[in-house]
Amino acid sequence: MCRNIKTLFNFEPPANELEIRDASLQFVRKLSGFSVPSKANEAAFERAVAEVADSARRLIQSMVTNAEPKNRELEAIKARERSVQRFAAPRS
Repeated sequence: MCRNIKTLFNFEPPANELEIRDASLQFVRKLSGFSVPSKANEAAFERAVAEVADSARRLIQSMVTNAEPKNRELEAIKARERSVQRFAAPRS
């Protein structure tokens, strides 16, 4: 999975439209192999982003869980800590 696509389910506050569209755009970019489509493919690309966003929105809204919602700020801090550990310079 593309590292730029973030989990959107079970967060407080819930995912907003921009987050859903951004994740959908990343997904379509990954599938198509293009970060920016040609003019000839632009309409198909944008249509795919809109369709993926619609599907993602329906999925997120229909899912249920008994788990407590995750805190966005706390999860961001954890992600930064993992990144520091992952990309830390090796010790000599």
